[in-house]
Amino acid sequence: MKRRILYGGLLLLLGANLFLGAQIYFSSGQGAEKEDPYPQMKLFSIVVDRVRNDYVDGGKLTYQDLIHGALKGMLSTLDPHSEFMEPIKYDELKKDTQGEFGGVGIVISMKDNYITVVSPMDDTPGFRAGILSGDRIIKINGKSTEKLGLPEAVKMLRGEPGTEVSLTVLRPSNGAVKDHKLARASIKVDTIKDIEGKREFPLSENNVGYVRIVQFGEQTASDLEDGLRKLEAKGMESLIIDLRGNPGGLLDQAVKVCEKFLPRNQLVVSTEGRDAKQKSEYRATGRDRHPSMPIVVLVNYGSASASEIVAGCLQDATGLGVCKAIIVGEQTFGKGSVQSILPLQDGSALRLTTAKYYTPSHKVIHEKGITPDIVVPMSDEEEHDVFLKRTPGGIDTVEPKDQDRVRNAHDIQLDRAMDLLKGISLYSKRLPAMEKRSLKGEKVAAAK
Repeated sequence: MKRRILYGGLLLLLGANLFLGAQIYFSSGQGAEKEDPYPQMKLFSIVVDRVRNDYVDGGKLTYQDLIHGALKGMLSTLDPHSEFMEPIKYDELKKDTQGEFGGVGIVISMKDNYITVVSPMDDTPGFRAGILSGDRIIKINGKSTEKLGLPEAVKMLRGEPGTEVSLTVLRPSNGAVKDHKLARASIKVDTIKDIEGKREFPLSENNVGYVRIVQFGEQTASDLEDGLRKLEAKGMESLIIDLRGNPGGLLDQAVKVCEKFLPRNQLVVSTEGRDAKQKSEYRATGRDRHPSMPIVVLVNYGSASASEIVAGCLQDATGLGVCKAIIVGEQTFGKGSVQSILPLQDGSALRLTTAKYYTPSHKVIHEKGITPDIVVPMSDEEEHDVFLKRTPGGIDTVEPKDQDRVRNAHDIQLDRAMDLLKGISLYSKRLPAMEKRSLKGEKVAAAK
């Protein structure tokens, strides 16, 4: 009886807090309609108490179980990216941004009500198994994912390095279904790599530099700066930024990457929510700006979120004449919503979609993606072979009969980027001579 009174008091306190918060929320003009939330709070309290006392296995439940379950359900009905995170899940999120966790190395999202692979991370169990962007995970450890939420799927995929997890994957492009048994590993990925998957940054023919941004972590901008300085010291005249398979990451790092190539105060990206207070603009500071040079940005379906911000920004900036970037590849993923992390007192947190990203020309990214200036399609097999070829040890992960095919794989998107920059370089070198001949002809005509 005392316990029931205690839980009832706690529940009333929770209801009062929610009620007061809701009153402030609606009185500030945030709500679409002014309504009295108290009847709904009362209904919620009654249902929680009835479940706790009358459910057949109610003795195994705690009020925390019920409240957390209700919060998870509430947030999951909003959109695929909003969620209630218990303390363990919140800790995992913090580890993600620090760049190390235990798992299989695939980034997933909810798309068309399926657990969908955004991209596999280089040199990870998921990557070596041949899982590709766009694949649908239909079972985890034999359990169907049909009614599984994104947080639960992530939790099942994560685990101690060395432990195993089985996946059943459907590839929509050909309808093939394949089972994988993967050993989890400690996932720690360098966010910036050169064309060989290392950090040596050699120059290609015609002094073309190449950097691949794998994801946007806490050190991405500073690591990119190191790579660019190495390339510039070797005489770089143009640059390829490879964002293919990049699932995104930290917004501030995307902004810092963009501002390396933009003049001071140039708009990088804006966010807009449901009212004016949630509108923000992110502009270049002008620090560490590199000389204006021709740039090709490579993107594909696996390019999402922060990588789409970079591609969209440089594409728009080129249209404004403050940058020289060409976007090449395929339509990007289209994940352009802002999730705010709101920590709670008990160590849990809300991940709440509060706004959407817009490019400098106010193009929406969410569910649209970035359309390349030059579309160069590649098949799933071609993409997979190219990724294996440039990953240290990647060729050894395929069957001997397939190794020659992987060894001879051609990255037609990268080849197109190289050809573009070569043409720009040749034209730039010929232009002064053409202008000189034109000026000479004008002088001769004037003399006559």
